Amino acid sequence: MNLSAIASASLPRAKSPASPGAFSVLRRAAVPVGVLAVWQAAASFGFTSPQTMPAPSLIVSSFWNLIVTGQLWPNLIISLTRVLFGLAAGVTVGTILGLAAGLSRLGEDMIDPTVQMARTLPHLALIPLMILWFGIGETPKLVIIALGSSFPIYLNLYSAIRGADRKLLEAGAVLGLSRAETILNVVLPAALPGFLVGLRQALGIAWISLVVAEQINADAGIGYLVMNARDFLQTDVIFDGLLVYAMLGLATDRLVRSLEIHLLAWRPVLLTR
Repeated sequence: MNLSAIASASLPRAKSPASPGAFSVLRRAAVPVGVLAVWQAAASFGFTSPQTMPAPSLIVSSFWNLIVTGQLWPNLIISLTRVLFGLAAGVTVGTILGLAAGLSRLGEDMIDPTVQMARTLPHLALIPLMILWFGIGETPKLVIIALGSSFPIYLNLYSAIRGADRKLLEAGAVLGLSRAETILNVVLPAALPGFLVGLRQALGIAWISLVVAEQINADAGIGYLVMNARDFLQTDVIFDGLLVYAMLGLATDRLVRSLEIHLLAWRPVLLTR
């Protein structure tokens, strides 16, 4: 039986967050709407230049034009594919290394020092080396995304495994669980919250890495649209690209948070207004 679930049974069960009410939605939208209103007013009264800071209405019009002309969707799919494959590779590597270092003293001695040194290097600064090693095709883009997203997974998973509740481990020993059963029923469930936090961080880094990676001789993708817009001084299209990146990042983060709600329903949560 899962000891994490047993330990949480005596605690008040966390209620699933209710759907946000109208007042909550207004609170969340207040700051973005206020910023857009000030921005639009400043542009309308000539305080900003259309060449450097186009009005939100112009950006929305340009965004709609990208959709109507069919320029957005093919490039969006390509960017999503790059993130998907790069993130999958990064999460896989980070998970394997985190498990090996977290569950074994030998693994920690062999893996952790190297990973700690490697993570201090700005992975985006390795782009010139990636081009030399892998050329200017898709491979360096995927490697950059995978490299950047693997470190948060490793760090959070390793820390969560090593921080497993000692009382649960002792309870498992009292119940006569083997090492494999202790890992499966105690350690891994206890490490799941840390892993999900690492996944949220990895997603953010993956999108940041994509922005830079798509500047490596890309012929498609949202970054390609942005680079073309820069060459032709289409500032509104540049903002459209940034808007797409922001929406994708927010959507993927919300997806992981939804997973947290379902996978960690046993965890007590303190909510304050």
